[in-house]
Amino acid sequence: MLSASIRSAAPALLALLMLAVPASAQQSWQGGVESQPLAPPPGAVENPDSPPGGPGVPSIMAPPEGGEVRAPAPAQPEVPGQATVGPSGDIEVVQPPTEKIANKTAVFSGLDKITGRIISFDVAINETVQFGALRITPRACYTRPSTETKNTTGFVEVHEIALDGKVQPLFGGWMFASSPGLHGVEHPIYDVWLTDCKQTAPVIASPGGQQ
Repeated sequence: MLSASIRSAAPALLALLMLAVPASAQQSWQGGVESQPLAPPPGAVENPDSPPGGPGVPSIMAPPEGGEVRAPAPAQPEVPGQATVGPSGDIEVVQPPTEKIANKTAVFSGLDKITGRIISFDVAINETVQFGALRITPRACYTRPSTETKNTTGFVEVHEIALDGKVQPLFGGWMFASSPGLHGVEHPIYDVWLTDCKQTAPVIASPGGQQ
């Protein structure tokens, strides 16, 4: 009878013993394996929002290995003629500034559409010459150094003498020796275009003596 009562009371005693043992000891006793949280990787900062005892979350503000924080490199200034990569990833080339050489004389060619005759004549800067019914006044004439691509330009003013003797403006703007038709003088009889610039004064040919 005593042994039967002890056997009937054994489950109750076992339950009381389980309550008295800590949970960690129960896990060790039940499974035989202790579980512990993994340590955070080197240089990681534990996230305060993570549960206690949970694995650490690396922070983007964490210093690199060695504990040294490097400042971003300053932007390099653009160098003329050097290729750089822009913010969008495109390659950008900074063109060097072009150098202009001012000249004293502008060289023109003129066409008489009636006779088909073409003549060349020099005009000093800010002086006026007359070709047929046109008066040509160059205000500037620029060339480029020999190390750059040839590009001769000039700012020219052209006036027309009407049949009644009145002078009226016909053209005012830039002429390009490489592209005579880009900005040309529109006249039914005469055409004038820039061909070159000179540093020397214009040469005026004197008429030869008659025999």
